[in-house]
Amino acid sequence: MEHIYQYSWIIPFIPLPVPILIGMGLLFFPTTTKKLRRMWAFPSVLLLSIVILFSAELSIQQINSSSIYQYVWSWTIHNDFYLELGYFVDPLSCIMSILITTVGIFVLIYSDNYMLHDKGYLRFFAYISFFTISMLGLVTSSNLIQIYIFWELVGVCSYLLIGFWFTRPSAANACQKAFVTNRVGDFCLLLGILGFYWITGSFEFRDLFEISNNLIYNNETHFLFFTLCALLLFAGAVAKSAQFPLHVWLPDAMEGPTPISALIHAATMVAAGIFLVARFLPLFIVIPYIMNIIALIGIITVLLGATLALAQKDIKRGLAYSTMSQLGYMMLALGMGSYKAALFHLITHAYSKALLFLGSGSVIHSMETLVGYSPEKSQNMVLMGGLTKHVPITKTSFLLGTLSICGIPPLACFWSKDEILNDSWLYSSIFAIIACSTAGLTAFYMFRIYLLTFEGHLNVNFKNYSGKKSSSFYSIYLWGKERQKMMKKRFSLLNLLILKNNERAYSFSEKGNGIDVNVRNLMCPFITIKNFGTKNTCFYPHESDNTMLFPMLILVLFTLFVGYIGISLNQFNLNKETIDFDILSKFLTPSINLLHQNSNHFFDWYEFLKNAIFSVSITFLGIFIASSLYKPFYSSLLNLKFINSFSRLKIGSKEIFWDKIIYFIYYWSYNRGYIDYFYGISLIKGIRKFTELTHFFDRRIIDGITNGFGISSFFVGEGVRYIGGGRISSYLLLYVSYVLIFLFIFSFSENK
Repeated sequence: MEHIYQYSWIIPFIPLPVPILIGMGLLFFPTTTKKLRRMWAFPSVLLLSIVILFSAELSIQQINSSSIYQYVWSWTIHNDFYLELGYFVDPLSCIMSILITTVGIFVLIYSDNYMLHDKGYLRFFAYISFFTISMLGLVTSSNLIQIYIFWELVGVCSYLLIGFWFTRPSAANACQKAFVTNRVGDFCLLLGILGFYWITGSFEFRDLFEISNNLIYNNETHFLFFTLCALLLFAGAVAKSAQFPLHVWLPDAMEGPTPISALIHAATMVAAGIFLVARFLPLFIVIPYIMNIIALIGIITVLLGATLALAQKDIKRGLAYSTMSQLGYMMLALGMGSYKAALFHLITHAYSKALLFLGSGSVIHSMETLVGYSPEKSQNMVLMGGLTKHVPITKTSFLLGTLSICGIPPLACFWSKDEILNDSWLYSSIFAIIACSTAGLTAFYMFRIYLLTFEGHLNVNFKNYSGKKSSSFYSIYLWGKERQKMMKKRFSLLNLLILKNNERAYSFSEKGNGIDVNVRNLMCPFITIKNFGTKNTCFYPHESDNTMLFPMLILVLFTLFVGYIGISLNQFNLNKETIDFDILSKFLTPSINLLHQNSNHFFDWYEFLKNAIFSVSITFLGIFIASSLYKPFYSSLLNLKFINSFSRLKIGSKEIFWDKIIYFIYYWSYNRGYIDYFYGISLIKGIRKFTELTHFFDRRIIDGITNGFGISSFFVGEGVRYIGGGRISSYLLLYVSYVLIFLFIFSFSENK
């Protein structure tokens, strides 16, 4: 065991040859390297597979030994200051290493085909390999300085990958927004690190936890300063994990390639903030105020992310807000002290959301064959619909990921999310009600995404909210001509929930009405046979290649079965004492012991099932509402005329505000809660006004005083020049002036 741990330092450096060799190849042999560019996918996957085996072996050793291993060596020593480097192997670092490497391998295999025709293929693999190196270095760091170094490297990789297509203004703006927003959290993190070094005199985790706890228990430190430093550390996690109020960068980060969204913005980098809070939880848990703030930020993010996902039309942005909400659940669990539940949900969510993002990439890949390469069209769910028959494997995988995120048993996220909900009832009833209600919202917006993408929606050809006629892209109705008449009879609220302004919608069908010739010319073929002109062999979306489907199918298996590692199984020993020995709890025992908690706690299955029935019922309610609004079969069961008349019932002279409430929720969600507008006015415009004011003060006041002294010295010099110039006329003029001034003063005083 010691022999294996001694070589743990090599984990972050195993994938390092890939970016180095790619960079050297592009520098010295650019033509050959570009011609052989696909060969670099194999070493990337191979080296990351070695890291998986290494991490798995370390995890097995952790389960068998239940110990924490740390190795450090001196880096800098100067008088009383010393800085060490090393690595820290515990259950948390092992979990994160396995997540990074498994999802990373699936994304690399997927990206080989997804980025095949992109000119930046080699640059993409170099960036993504360097990102995995940075993340592995982050999770195995043994002190605060190392964490901060790799924290910044992860941020740089995120910046490069979000702005991968930097020639697009939207991508360039998105990477800058992510960089600036994360700099706020990173600066707070740096201040917190320096503050705790001033308090404890050490950067090492174990020393930091032990000294801090002793100072707090013995009341030997300034409590407010200690709390401030802890809040600054937490602010770094808030920015990186897109928690309120520093969440605004995550939706715009979807401008990067879709595989990056699956790896960085679903499973790994956004989880770095959760990792940081989990790592420092022994430090936070001794201050109840900090734990309450963590839980409060978590529950706000849970609700905010769910509400902002309700009306998004970009499929990736909808999933991004879903990620934000699920990260809020993890933060809520950490704030409640539910260490195991938070990491359990981190694991299940990583695989399920990676599956959803890869599925969305498969859909986007198919849509590009019809609308051409345009993110505004290929990612717009309004322009999708009826894809079930054309991408059946993607549809099934996406559906299973959707059911998992919604919390439908027995899929993975059900066990972890409901454990958090169960703990929330013990922590705060208000938080529990909000968390359970958000589970219903999650089911609604996730099935909205699924139904709009694969099953189509009601509004194919209708008068939209603006009141102007909007013609469909081409007149194919997936559900036949008889349903076309019924589809036109929709009330305005449904129209608003689906489309806005003059956007066009269409569905795909292999039979029914023919495609108009003009439309046929606009559509891009995805199969063109050489030497046969430009004849289009197919006009419909198609399933992705096997190299893209294989990672999705493997992630389906994780989505189905990974939840069972955290199910609590209770056994009774001879003394009738209940022992909780689920795999994840046993694996996390060393970390849980650092929190001074009992890892063999009693798990009440009756309470869990009772709360699970309640939360699952709310989830099914959300699914039913989404199906009623967006799936034609269920919507036909509703009497829309009755709903329309009921929504406009009048009591006296006042109209019920149902319509206004729905309009408010829609525009709140569509406009991202107006938070970006608020930041734009208060921060961007405010900073510009402040800079203009300081510029005016600098030029008119500071420079004015300096220039005023210069001008005044000029006049004084000119006057002295005339006085001492030796000219009698000047002396006479000065003498007469003095006499006149004296006579004026004398006459004025005499009159008084």
